[in-house]
Amino acid sequence: MEITLEGARTIAGYSQSEASKLFGVHYQTLAKWEEDNTRMPFEMVNKIPKIYGVEQNYIFFGKRNEFIRLQREKAKKFIQQ
Repeated sequence: MEITLEGARTIAGYSQSEASKLFGVHYQTLAKWEEDNTRMPFEMVNKIPKIYGVEQNYIFFGKRNEFIRLQREKAKKFIQQ
């Protein structure tokens, strides 16, 4: 199962401001990554496990809207069963 970057941050208990300091970026940069992390630099992706305690392979990489759409499709399939 995958979660969003925002979800990982929230589970770790950080605000955007706190997490952005740990990544060494401006909070608006982190906010952009949480919307669409496809352009997140690889060195920052490698920091995710250390900062959030979640391995990269559990993070959904893409646009948050796409993640939501995919989750809704899964839910519809589950309900129809």
